[in-house]
Amino acid sequence: MENKSFKPTLGLLDATMIVAGSMIGSGIFIVSADIARNVGSAGWLVLVWLITGFMTTMAALSYGELSGMFPKAGGQYVYLKEAYNPLISFLYGWSFFSVIQTATIAAVGVAFAKFTAYIFPFFSENNVLFDFGFLKINASQLLAIATIILLTFINSRGIKDGKIIQTTFTLTKILSLVGLIIFGFWAADAEVFKANWSDAWSLQKLNPDNSIETYITIGALGAIASAMVGSIFSSDAWNNVTFIAGEIKNPKRNIGLALFLGTLIVSVTYIATNIMYTAVLPIHEIAYAENDRVAVAASLNIFGTVGTIVIAVMIMIATFGCNNGLILAGARVYYTMAQDRLFFKSAGELNKNAVPGKGLWIQCLITSIWCLSGKYGDLLDMISFVVVGFYILTIAGIFILRKKKPELERPYKAFGYPVIPILYMLMGLTFCLLLIAYKPNYTWPGLIIVLIGIPIYYILERRNKNALGN
Repeated sequence: MENKSFKPTLGLLDATMIVAGSMIGSGIFIVSADIARNVGSAGWLVLVWLITGFMTTMAALSYGELSGMFPKAGGQYVYLKEAYNPLISFLYGWSFFSVIQTATIAAVGVAFAKFTAYIFPFFSENNVLFDFGFLKINASQLLAIATIILLTFINSRGIKDGKIIQTTFTLTKILSLVGLIIFGFWAADAEVFKANWSDAWSLQKLNPDNSIETYITIGALGAIASAMVGSIFSSDAWNNVTFIAGEIKNPKRNIGLALFLGTLIVSVTYIATNIMYTAVLPIHEIAYAENDRVAVAASLNIFGTVGTIVIAVMIMIATFGCNNGLILAGARVYYTMAQDRLFFKSAGELNKNAVPGKGLWIQCLITSIWCLSGKYGDLLDMISFVVVGFYILTIAGIFILRKKKPELERPYKAFGYPVIPILYMLMGLTFCLLLIAYKPNYTWPGLIIVLIGIPIYYILERRNKNALGN
């Protein structure tokens, strides 16, 4: 019945643009600085993005099988429920609602506002409009909230309006990035490129004073894992298209294809962008760009003083389009949770435009709170461990479901099964274990958030049983 309630109006291009558009936010313009500080060389900078792109594309190829088996709203939440049990899927949904999706939307919204301030200084984060002592609210936060409210309103009016914004903005930002890459290579400094790549594979820590620290072998692995937190955040949200399966034409075919095409396009673009950075900026300037804004530093070298405005406009386009995809998709997870009586009942209702309007506004409220708190960035660092952990569980579900439900139709089978799914799981597990060992502050807060969901689940289950009993 569920799929009949939604209107399947999204084609393959629209679905691919949701994958790519949800991935490309502000990360590619910023996080290379932290990666360069951790790895200290051009080769390793590019390799971190290559590893992340490989992992992301492998995961997307594996998800194709699951999306073909369960082409309905909810995506990863549904896959976890079918492979494991309602508790595991609820813990994912709880983490998704409390931090993963909402804090990501907040971070992307504030990034939009911060770069708007390059053109309109009024929106600077330094422009504090309200000071309540315990809470300061600046113009940047209010603009972020305003854009989130606007996009929530647009998406509450139906999937078609959201689709137009998504496809238009995603195509624009991909073409803009390609343009930046082309102009970057055209303006490349041969001496800088040669210097960066003459010692490309020394894995070391770069310090602000230009000194370096050499890692011992095991410490090097921790440095790589730390570096990948940024690239994984920048490449995440590719699975958002699975949440809106009920609104995609021929979902059994198009979701799997969109996952592959979208992740491949973005991964190749990200790798090319970072190679371009090494052709324009010395590695130390990449690592210590002002406020980590590597793209701004590169653009100043490419375009001169107008470069700041060029990047500001690009990031505004990228983040606005990214948040549209995140906002559009997120509410479909809450819709499916509500259908299972594990979320606010109203989130499980479709409005007159055949979208979960109340779910969209609940998401908007929590996201706005994260914007005001200013803590979304810390939370996203902490949650990357949890995000990868759920990806591992979901891909392991392919093996479980082949034994548990062999009779289900599989119009698309996981590419390279069982090698590719196992390889992703091993790489993801290695990443998580290295974070536990070397960056525990990136792991335990995320685990606590997940574990808080356990008592909430049992409280909801007891309430549901009592309601049925009455």
